[in-house]
Amino acid sequence: MAVLDAVELYRFFHIGDDETAALRGVSLSLDAGETVALVGPSGSGKSTLINCLTGLDEPDGGWVSINKERLTRRSETVRARLRARTFGIMLQSGNLFQHLTIEDNIMFQMQIAGKTDAKRVLSLLEAVGISHRGKSYPPTLSGGEIARAGLATVVAADPPILIADEPTAEVDAQTEELLFELFEHRKRTGLTTLLSTHSNALALHADRIIHIRDGRILDA
Repeated sequence: MAVLDAVELYRFFHIGDDETAALRGVSLSLDAGETVALVGPSGSGKSTLINCLTGLDEPDGGWVSINKERLTRRSETVRARLRARTFGIMLQSGNLFQHLTIEDNIMFQMQIAGKTDAKRVLSLLEAVGISHRGKSYPPTLSGGEIARAGLATVVAADPPILIADEPTAEVDAQTEELLFELFEHRKRTGLTTLLSTHSNALALHADRIIHIRDGRILDA
């Protein structure tokens, strides 16, 4: 059963007299318990699509619904409520509060969802391979450690839909395998994951690959 539907999404950006079509009639669905890889070159529209799917941005045409409830062209209050209830969103940066330790970032995300479980914080840190960095602050971490900490934070409350933009960027092959297992665990528990990625290895672990180029879906 589809938990997310996007129908004929268009998004245009204007700089002076120039117009760029970032999305050109994109349609897709995500099913419960499905892991999907979104693959395309830089500038293909992946990040714009993520923003429209999660209600962080409004498409110029088309619509998105979550469990048959319309997300598009609703007030920011309604969109924010649906986001909080439905999504874990991992962007390429800005996923962590700089003044909190990594453990506190994860716990804060769980508290927002009404969950507190110190053991889960430790297990997530272990799952992404940074159990030794729990007491550290984000500015002291490497790029790869920040990516892993951000992922642990956004999955902490088991969001029904995880949307992650380049979750394995700046990590080595051994760490990538740890993240694969994290995504497999979500699948086994019936949770949906959309991974925007350049990683062939990550894409091959998905149930389905969606290719996007020049703002258009090539197949789905």
